[in-house]
Amino acid sequence: MKKLFTSESVTEGHPDKLCDYISDNVLDAYLAQDSKARVACETVAGKGLVLVTGEISSTANVDIEKVVRDTIKEIGYTDENTDISWEKCKVIINISKQSPDIALGVDKSYESKNEENADADAESEGAGDQGMVFGFATNETEDYLPLPIDLAHKLAKKLTEVRKTKEIPYLRPDGKVQVTIEYDDDKPIRVDTVVVSTQHEENVDLEVLKKDIKDKVINAVIDSKLLDEKTKYFINPTGRFVIGGPLGDTGLTGRKIIVDTYGGYSRHGGGAFSGKDATKVDRSGSYMARYIAKNIVANGYAKKCEIQISYAIGVAKPVSIFVDTFGTGTISDEEIVKIIEEKFDLTPRGIINTLDLEKPIYTKTTNYGHFGKEELAWEKIIKI
Repeated sequence: MKKLFTSESVTEGHPDKLCDYISDNVLDAYLAQDSKARVACETVAGKGLVLVTGEISSTANVDIEKVVRDTIKEIGYTDENTDISWEKCKVIINISKQSPDIALGVDKSYESKNEENADADAESEGAGDQGMVFGFATNETEDYLPLPIDLAHKLAKKLTEVRKTKEIPYLRPDGKVQVTIEYDDDKPIRVDTVVVSTQHEENVDLEVLKKDIKDKVINAVIDSKLLDEKTKYFINPTGRFVIGGPLGDTGLTGRKIIVDTYGGYSRHGGGAFSGKDATKVDRSGSYMARYIAKNIVANGYAKKCEIQISYAIGVAKPVSIFVDTFGTGTISDEEIVKIIEEKFDLTPRGIINTLDLEKPIYTKTTNYGHFGKEELAWEKIIKI
């Protein structure tokens, strides 16, 4: 049976991603000085204005305004008339300390307060919030991601690369990409549609832009074997994209959660990642779930695997573990759950220790997906 599936990605200059990147840069700045920093940092960006708000408890001394301006400059925003100026924008800081009610459960878990035999280390800290997280992996690509999101990320990253290297010198930072893959019996067989919308300088000829994007971005990224005469291309379909970034659309941390994960191919627990330290299990738990799912597939237990882990605030151990291999497993889903329970420490402290999450690594995760990057600990393949 044939079907179409679509995923999108965005460039680092997309207003929501700009906010994600600022939040993760603030997080890393605190962790660089204080590995135990508790950070929940949200950013809003609009016309000529950036607001950084949230809760931070730390011994570090961070110049947040400098972090904000340096991040905007790194992305390449300089023009208040078309997007935002890193020099001229107004920066507002509204930060408070972590709620003592939340800290009460994170610092000392339910188990350590109520169970005589609670593990002194692993179960000492509780989850920073309730909620469920999902991890997913499939063998249809080398990085164990679904092909639609894999190609969308690569196209968005290439769009940024040709801008920064001046290969396409008239591009501006904002942009987004969408890829539709045709599947036949759950196997990806061809690219059906590619959509690219990229911000550009004034007075650029649309036909020149379309040709440059087709030749230097799309054809440079997508294997020609996946493209055919029926593949459809929509490049800047509105015809003009000069006003972009926070001037064109307000940005907000945590609004691109499907871009950050599996492009909608797998379920999502609902929690965003950027700006949160690893005691927040909606981030760290999602990384661990991906780590396990990827290794279930890489070790040959399934061709496709989705894992759900759920937590209660202040409680160290997961409330539940769910596995679905969609009929592709070489052993039963129940047996895989037992392997997970035996081989992996799913307490917040266990996840932090396993994946080494108290280091300033988070700006590496922000753009082009939090998964599929070999340098990240949760992408390492191990023998189970």
